[in-house]
Amino acid sequence: MPKTIHRPEYTLLVDLVRAMRLEAGLTQSEVADRLGVTQSNVSDVERGSRRLDVIELRDLARICGTSLPDVVAELEARVRKKRIPHETKGR
Repeated sequence: MPKTIHRPEYTLLVDLVRAMRLEAGLTQSEVADRLGVTQSNVSDVERGSRRLDVIELRDLARICGTSLPDVVAELEARVRKKRIPHETKGR
């Protein structure tokens, strides 16, 4: 199985994270300030060159005015729309 950041699902997540930020009317710098990280860290996430963990995704969701369950639900909807098959180990 390819590394997560190289899978199509991760590209969809990165696109979703960026869309959440823009919809919230926030700049990368504003998000970085609220997370206590650098703007380049946020940029790396949005370019897909830095992997998010679930706690960071939860923090991003809250900053953007949504919740982790809502982000996951939207990601699943985008995966279904793109018809990306679900990969599991051993199949």
